[in-house]
Amino acid sequence: MSKLIAIMSMSLDGYVADRNDGVDEVFDWYFNSGEVEIHTGGSDPMTFKVSGPSAEHLRGLTSGLGAVLTGRRTFDVAQGWGGNHWWGPAFVLTHHIPAGWPRPDSTVHFVTDGIESAVKQAKAAAAGKSVGVHGADTIQQCLNAGLLDELHVDVAAVLLGSGIRLFDGLANTPAFLGNPTVIAGVGVTHLRYPVRKA
Repeated sequence: MSKLIAIMSMSLDGYVADRNDGVDEVFDWYFNSGEVEIHTGGSDPMTFKVSGPSAEHLRGLTSGLGAVLTGRRTFDVAQGWGGNHWWGPAFVLTHHIPAGWPRPDSTVHFVTDGIESAVKQAKAAAAGKSVGVHGADTIQQCLNAGLLDELHVDVAAVLLGSGIRLFDGLANTPAFLGNPTVIAGVGVTHLRYPVRKA
């Protein structure tokens, strides 16, 4: 059965981006924390250079993904991943489909009728694999709706002090999590929590 897994990097003080939507500090570990190369694929491929433990963590996580669910802000910042996200078909929650989209040969889909519809479509496209959820607002919506199965947080060794927080919009707190799996990388700690259902 397909799981809904939140995947996000954040600073130790809980920010996923700085005041100007900059994410360099929280994503720096992807590119500068080791010598192991991971090639992402997709239309806009990247090469990560991470430590051995981080590489093992990333390979295990991404090999189980069949689709991605995210918000419009993340889509815009990522410039639509060139039309094809490396995790598989991407489902973007939005109020309005952006000009020039959908594009031919793209696996990016836009969902305008809410989080439940987006989750249903993404799980169908994942064909039994998990759906990776990205973006602070989308993760919050999934948590608030009781739809999230796991929470993966990569805690970067940085304090931002201000910006966009990952967990600011939670409606049903306290939200209880299960015991974490912890992997220490270089410049990052990978935390994986099961989400307890109410």
